[in-house]
Amino acid sequence: MSTALFTHPAAEAHLMPMGHPEQVARYAATISALNGLDLDRREAPLAEDADVLRCHPERYLQRLRAAQPEQGLRGLDADTHISPGSLEAALRAVGGACAAVDAVLAEEARNAFIAMRPPGHHAERETAMGFCLFGTAAIAAKRALDRHGLDRVAVLDFDVHHGNGTQDLLWDDARAFFASTHQMPLYPGSGAASERGAHGQIMNVPLPPGSDGGQARVAWDAILKRCREFDPQLVVVSAGFDSHRDDPLAQLQWVEADFAAITRSICDMAAECGAPVVSCLEGGYDLAALGRSVRAHVEVLMEAGE
Repeated sequence: MSTALFTHPAAEAHLMPMGHPEQVARYAATISALNGLDLDRREAPLAEDADVLRCHPERYLQRLRAAQPEQGLRGLDADTHISPGSLEAALRAVGGACAAVDAVLAEEARNAFIAMRPPGHHAERETAMGFCLFGTAAIAAKRALDRHGLDRVAVLDFDVHHGNGTQDLLWDDARAFFASTHQMPLYPGSGAASERGAHGQIMNVPLPPGSDGGQARVAWDAILKRCREFDPQLVVVSAGFDSHRDDPLAQLQWVEADFAAITRSICDMAAECGAPVVSCLEGGYDLAALGRSVRAHVEVLMEAGE
């Protein structure tokens, strides 16, 4: 089976203020990095409201729709903005993740990568923040649990920032294991090891500024040992590449080989459990480092899907 790639040019219609790190060019850098790879390329569909509502209440969805301007930009907070094309982009990111879940569970693909923006892992139940509007990875996990009837889904997050939104959305769900490595201290300030979820199903491993990929691999060995015990039927990855040493927003010292190694370890664990993998693009704000890291990540997904 091949690796499916879900994407859509609507990702370029989500506009940010001049100089904002979550810039439109991130999409082109990601897609260009995947040129020449033998991927099963698919269009990311619009998410159904029902999928968004698995994690966010109706009033939040309607508030975002009311906030979307007809022209220009509107700030939702100091970091998070919405433009006329933002909701389509965000809904296609969610729709792509949900379609990827459907595809891998139908055995149309062994794994999938959703190359869309905006990212999603900071969006809490009723709060857009950290460049994020909807909790894409959490919504994908909920689709697998609620629509496909799975009993156990793991969401694994290696973005440099803690996925506070994913944690919020999955906190009370014993069917969902969430684990994260992230720099601490750093935005958004959550992700202490003591934050363990309502059922002890959350595992946070904060990393100090300046730590390298070797330390990260040790952390992921511990996470994946715990994840094997959970025995997931599906693995959703929040793939943020801002842990790279060239990224301007943090101080971890990972390189492309570290992303490849961690991805390989995740895929090996998933294979042992008989679980397909769905990976959603999160952060990564140095364009060159983002492109190289995405390619390294997807090449490992392709190897695992053979």
